[in-house]
Amino acid sequence: MSAVWSSPVRFVECDQQGVVFNAHYLTWADEAANAWWAARGLPWEALVERGVEYFVKASSQDWTSSARWGDTVTVDAELDALGRTSLTLRFTVRVGDRACCEVRTVYVATAGGLPTPWPDDVRARVSEG
Repeated sequence: MSAVWSSPVRFVECDQQGVVFNAHYLTWADEAANAWWAARGLPWEALVERGVEYFVKASSQDWTSSARWGDTVTVDAELDALGRTSLTLRFTVRVGDRACCEVRTVYVATAGGLPTPWPDDVRARVSEG
């Protein structure tokens, strides 16, 4: 299952040429990650209540074209890999059918500030579809 998040490109997200500054792709991926977790019935609060948090370990970006002021970006989020204590989400940022950037982010599950295995029910929910 792919979660989708969308937003118009704001003027503040662009440089003087009207092209989106690269750091905003990470912000959009973060917004899409929140939607992805929520779509699985696991919003941030639900995990925290169980004593599990996740943190970003690494992110990478690969651009193919620019989003610009006036565009509306859509971000598709998909599970790319699931490990014992980590998972990787792949985000495709696009304008219409045109891909702009692919972001890959590795998240690590923690409890008490230390890496911990994903609970079995969380693993099952994130693995669905």
